[in-house]
Amino acid sequence: MTDVTVEKSHTAWAPLFGAWLIALLASLAVLFVGEIMGQAPCNLCWFQRAFMFPLAIVLGVAALRTDAAVWRYALPLAICGALVAGFHSGLYLGLLPQSIAPCSEGVSCTSADMTILSGLPLPVLALAAFCAIAMLLVITRSRTSP
Repeated sequence: MTDVTVEKSHTAWAPLFGAWLIALLASLAVLFVGEIMGQAPCNLCWFQRAFMFPLAIVLGVAALRTDAAVWRYALPLAICGALVAGFHSGLYLGLLPQSIAPCSEGVSCTSADMTILSGLPLPVLALAAFCAIAMLLVITRSRTSP
């Protein structure tokens, strides 16, 4: 590795670490809400977890190794997760009609149980987390591009 490559790799570490920290905290938070607080996840929450949990692992390994090329693999996960979380947020906030909600049985995707800390909507928090991770990955990419 040349000195320039090493320097670019190190400048990408901070946003990469930040993306991992967000993914880790989001993953731990949904496990806390589900397992400790006893709130069962809805269908859309499961899909969001399917995108967030791998991000916590992949970004953790990448931050440990200072592998800025991880944006190629992690950014699609973050974007897909943001799309699901955006759809879920639209349903929860009433911007999309209830008739298209995928919840046929079990917990409703729009119930009042979809909040934490006195009213913060979980779908909106998930959307914010996925968007923040995506932005940090774009910053990581920009810091490593020639």
